[in-house]
Amino acid sequence: MEVREALIALNLIEQVGPVRLRHLLQHFEDAPSILAASAEQLARVPGIGEDTASSIASWERTIDLKGELERIQKSGCRVLIDADPEFPPLLREIYDPPIVLYVKGRLLTNDKNAVALVGSRQTTHYGIEVARKLAYQLGYVGVTVVSGGARGIDTAAHQGALQAKGRTVCVLGTGINLVFPPENAALFERIAENGAVMTQFAFNRPADKQSFPIRNRIVAGMTLGTVVVEANLASGALITARFANDYGRQVFAVPGRIDSPRSKGCHELLKQGAKLCEGAEDILSEFEYLFPPARHPASPMVTGLLPALELPATEQSVLAAVDREESTIDEIIRRSHLSASVVSAALLSLEMKRLVTQLPGKLFVRNTTGCR
Repeated sequence: MEVREALIALNLIEQVGPVRLRHLLQHFEDAPSILAASAEQLARVPGIGEDTASSIASWERTIDLKGELERIQKSGCRVLIDADPEFPPLLREIYDPPIVLYVKGRLLTNDKNAVALVGSRQTTHYGIEVARKLAYQLGYVGVTVVSGGARGIDTAAHQGALQAKGRTVCVLGTGINLVFPPENAALFERIAENGAVMTQFAFNRPADKQSFPIRNRIVAGMTLGTVVVEANLASGALITARFANDYGRQVFAVPGRIDSPRSKGCHELLKQGAKLCEGAEDILSEFEYLFPPARHPASPMVTGLLPALELPATEQSVLAAVDREESTIDEIIRRSHLSASVVSAALLSLEMKRLVTQLPGKLFVRNTTGCR
């Protein structure tokens, strides 16, 4: 049996999780050897009790590995293991990485530059609009937006990234063949075409109270930081934030109305030291190194010259609408004849390219040294 098949089998055994697998691999060295061991040999491994040892030793009678492999082949999804280059590199750093990942779509090298954007299922219009705007701006400048595909903030985050023609990854709390919530079927298809839909769960695994926290640790574990847009004190988004904090990743929180229960969770995170997030620039200021070299003007300290940048048409229009004197965003919208969301995203990108500077009071000026 090859390693990938053995890991799929071990993932199907309920008593075997990432931590126990690590103990087993330290003792037996590879996954096929674990499945070939006797119950007595397995029980000698620290952290593996008699019940778990018995479940592993009897795996051929209790799990349907052949059926699972057939379902994987027919569905067109792929199963990634830690040894695969496509396996999210940040997930390898956490103490409980998934044994396998079922993936529809593609994970790219640039997806290591990912930010989680999560929040409550029961949200407000304010929360939905903020989530879409943040995701749009992040996706526009090349940051992969990761969320959990749930109703509310998660759905808005995926939609915003797709609207910006950016990349987004959806981490499911079910098997890859199940759609939950059902109304997101078309959205999940779009995500798979423009990013990836993935899960650690086997086929036909339904959603339950246990599966969502398990899913949340992947969302936090594969990203550089987690942004909580709107959440009450019992929201699963706070679990994601706790995982991010445990993994040493940055946690951001969007403030809301002080009398709104939907903002209580975010305000609690802020009290605990989360970074205030009022816009995508608050996130990007923590991760400037996310941007590929092609999106940066070369440093004049290196070349002595600033190169001519090839800007997208929308950025050219917005840049032309920014004076060397202070301009409000409303003035720039009026001059460029573009929508507020497009102008906001373009200004953010132009700031990162050092062509525009934002001043206090949401005023913008054109940088003389950075313009052609």
